[in-house]
Amino acid sequence: MPTPHPSAPADAVRRGALAISLSAALLTTGLGATPAIAAPSTTSIATIQGTGQSTPLAGQTVTTEPAVVTAVYPSGPGSLGGFVIQTPGSGGTITGTTASTGLFVHTGQAPVTVQRGDAVQVTGTAGEYQGLTQLSGTVSVKKVVKKVAPVKPVTTDWASTASYRENLESMVYQPRENFRVADTYGVGRYGELGLSAGKELPAQPTQVARPNSPEARAQAQRNDAISVTLDDGTNRGFAASPTQEPRQVPYLTPENPVAVGDTARITAPVIVDYRFDKWRLQPTTPVVPGKEPARFSGSADPKPGVGGQVRIASFNVLNYFTTVGQDKGCRGGNYSTDGTYNVAQGCDARGAYDRADFERQQAKTVSVINKVDASVVGLMEVENSAKLGEPKDEALASLVKALNKAAGYTKWAYVPVADSELQPVAEQDFITNAIVYQPREVTQVGQARALGSEAVAGGAFENARTPIAATFTATKGGGKHGAAPTTVVVNHFKSKGSAPRTGPNRDTGDGQGAWNTSRVAQASAVVDWIPELTAAAGSQDVAVLGDFNSYAQEDPLQEFYRAGYARAAEDDYTYVFGGQVGSLDHMLISPSLAKRMTGAAAWNINSGQSPLLQYAQYRTTALDYYVPNEVASSDHDPFIAGFRAGTK
Repeated sequence: MPTPHPSAPADAVRRGALAISLSAALLTTGLGATPAIAAPSTTSIATIQGTGQSTPLAGQTVTTEPAVVTAVYPSGPGSLGGFVIQTPGSGGTITGTTASTGLFVHTGQAPVTVQRGDAVQVTGTAGEYQGLTQLSGTVSVKKVVKKVAPVKPVTTDWASTASYRENLESMVYQPRENFRVADTYGVGRYGELGLSAGKELPAQPTQVARPNSPEARAQAQRNDAISVTLDDGTNRGFAASPTQEPRQVPYLTPENPVAVGDTARITAPVIVDYRFDKWRLQPTTPVVPGKEPARFSGSADPKPGVGGQVRIASFNVLNYFTTVGQDKGCRGGNYSTDGTYNVAQGCDARGAYDRADFERQQAKTVSVINKVDASVVGLMEVENSAKLGEPKDEALASLVKALNKAAGYTKWAYVPVADSELQPVAEQDFITNAIVYQPREVTQVGQARALGSEAVAGGAFENARTPIAATFTATKGGGKHGAAPTTVVVNHFKSKGSAPRTGPNRDTGDGQGAWNTSRVAQASAVVDWIPELTAAAGSQDVAVLGDFNSYAQEDPLQEFYRAGYARAAEDDYTYVFGGQVGSLDHMLISPSLAKRMTGAAAWNINSGQSPLLQYAQYRTTALDYYVPNEVASSDHDPFIAGFRAGTK
């Protein structure tokens, strides 16, 4: 199960913050009313803004000099509740040496009577709200009859403004540069997309450098410099509920499912805004789907060609449970416009809520595994049927049956693991690791193994899924020396979430998240186990793969590097978290296997997609994004590597 995404605040937090703001406005705002304290003179917007992090006139009632209305957010549920003004004639090239000439005016639920282009003077109380300078309180607006100069959009490239964004706050902005889509997680919840300036996507600092290193800190600073959120001009959600009609999501259509890596261009003026701890680009009025201030272009990511006579893949199937939540009396989650739910919540069945949901999930899972078409596939998050009191491997056998039906022949088989290799069922997790393979391409050698001895109470895998392993040889192409046995070890380490407050597994803030000590112990246990596997196989060729819940330069992966294992591909990513790309899923190969490798890559069909495309978000908004194909089949991307069959 993925760790809850941190890049967007919880709905309750966002609604709560908005409610506080609106409640205050109801008590104090009277648009058009006489100010409680008459302003003795006018004040420039630049003076109200100041050049620091907050206004130097906090708490003072001020009247602005004549200004131009540049953005309007009408009152109503989920509204930003106000408008933006800017000093006439200002904008253009900004270097950061002067204060911002834009200012947000918060009117709350009072009607907004101004229009874009109006010239006005505004009286209100200067202050800050969650880091945004604004006028609020008892706000009055006076129309200015005298003609004023129009504002000029700032066109400076975004990354170059990192040191002085406070001095652009609430100004009109329209950069000439291209951006890349860096995060799609929030588009279905808040109507926002993460963007990054330039050609490179923001990367997890611990993906590229050791935790707390100067290089990791530099990467974090770079991420901050290039990142910005394109918003929709509202605080409203989009999801359907039994009491709320769904809304159409901006920026994303079934015909154009914007994905991470796509090119984005700002095509209309926007406002440089700061809300909910992020710099944002707000449209000048709430977005109407089809009339967004940006355009996107991209293409589907083709399956990577990795060559080889034997292909090995890793894939997290996102809770493939044939036992659906409805059958277990679970709560339903993700309300659909058809009046049903999509996923099970709060119970042992962790996947689909009902049979229709399961069929949608299975269609995607089957599509991706068949199209990956690897000789051996290590799977994570498959239902552990025995834990549910059902026949062992029932879910895994069901998946293989569906794979073969879709393929049109007996293409796949699964690897059973003997009970003697596993810890008692009572100590097992409800999800398990699994291996499927193509008998026409590889032959299993010997029996599967499991590290059940480390999955009991007090063992390294007490809080994670039991590693399993199996050895295979190619059925063809081994040459005169024969096919080399290759051992595949499948892992799913402890997640980064649900941090304990104290102890060695607390989140220390170095970027590795919670439970890092556990993950290091798990990596060490696997490294210590491998010699036993290779001795039985008679070959040192090993692929250690799976969801390690660790980025490439974090401590758990160092255990493998020190033992001589290397990542099959260095630059690929399989996961997007907090608007930054990285790999939680890895394939680590032994030196002897590396000599046989012909290619390796991630297939980025999942991590960069909006969750609205997944089965679990089926018809949760006004449009239906579901397609029964491999795209958005999980939140992790599959990883594939190819190898020659023989040693020579």
